[in-house]
Amino acid sequence: MTTIYRIIVIAVIFVVYGLTYPAAASARQHADTAKRDGSRDFDFEIGNWKTHLKRLKSPLSGTTEWIEYDGTTVVHKIWGGKANMVELEVDGPSGHFQGLNLRLYNPEARQWSLNFAGSRGGVITQPTIGEFKNGRGEFYDQEAFNGRTIFVKFIITKVSANLVHFEQSFSDDGGKTWEVNWIADDTRVRE
Repeated sequence: MTTIYRIIVIAVIFVVYGLTYPAAASARQHADTAKRDGSRDFDFEIGNWKTHLKRLKSPLSGTTEWIEYDGTTVVHKIWGGKANMVELEVDGPSGHFQGLNLRLYNPEARQWSLNFAGSRGGVITQPTIGEFKNGRGEFYDQEAFNGRTIFVKFIITKVSANLVHFEQSFSDDGGKTWEVNWIADDTRVRE
C-alpha cells in the first residue's frame, strides 16, 4: 500500500469517526436523560393495608418452621412521593411486632433505599438498595447475620391495585442459592 493511499484511508477514518462520534455521544446523552424517573414508584402503595405476614423462625438453619402474624400497614407519602414511611403493626404467637421502613429515592442513581427499624431494637438496619422494573421492585444489600456476612434480597410485587406481595431472602453462599424467610401480603383497606 502506498503512503498516499494510507494517508487517504486514515483521513477517511478520521472524517467518518469525527462525524459519527458526536452523534453517538449525543444519543448516549439523550438515553441517559430519558431514563425512567422512579420517584413515584411507591405511589401505588400509599394508604392503609391489612397485612398477613409470616417469617421463618430461624433463617439459614435448615428449619422450615414459620411464624404467622396479622395486622396493619400504613404507608405515608413524604416529599411529594420521593420518600415514604411504612408503619407495620402485627400480632402473632411471638407477640406484638412494630416495624418502620423509611424509603428514600436517590434521583441521581434512580434508586430507592429501604431503611428498616423494629421497635424492639430501635435502630435502622443496613438499607437495601434497588429499583422497580416492570412492576417489580428488587432491593439488595450485604450484612452480618449470626456472625457471617450474607446477601439480602427484598422483592416487592404489585399484584393488583389492592394486593402487594413482599419477600425477603437470605443467601450465605454468595447469591448462588436463596432462602425465603419473610413473606407478607398486604390487602388494601377501603376508605
